[in-house]
Amino acid sequence: MRALIQRVTEASVTVGDRVTGRIGPGLLILVCAMRGDTESNAEKLAARIARLRIFRDDAGKMNRSLLETGGAALVVSQFTLAADTSRGNRPGFSEAAPPEEGERLYRHFSDALRAQGIHVENGEFGADMDVRLTNQGPVTIWMDV
Repeated sequence: MRALIQRVTEASVTVGDRVTGRIGPGLLILVCAMRGDTESNAEKLAARIARLRIFRDDAGKMNRSLLETGGAALVVSQFTLAADTSRGNRPGFSEAAPPEEGERLYRHFSDALRAQGIHVENGEFGADMDVRLTNQGPVTIWMDV
């Protein structure tokens, strides 16, 4: 699985006129299931992200995790993270998991974060979404499992 993680002071996802997820301080996690990914990959990625030390401690160093800060996670499916841009001008997405598998793993990833004790809000799988965020730092990290 692949994720793009952004440390935020706030973030939200809207589908049409409906807000599907909104958080205060925490992480916006754009996540993509890749071909061949398993539930184990989703669980491993969730555990790594929950413990990723990218929040400031009292000395101002990035030394605290989402678990330690009590922050929330806004998880948004983003199959375009699988983009292959090595040829031509149109990205290819053949490395992304098929939609049914991708949705199942996206939900499993969110559940795995919840199992870590993190409050999780979600976007809507497969929908056209408007994502708003205030990236703090800015801190943006790419992670593959």
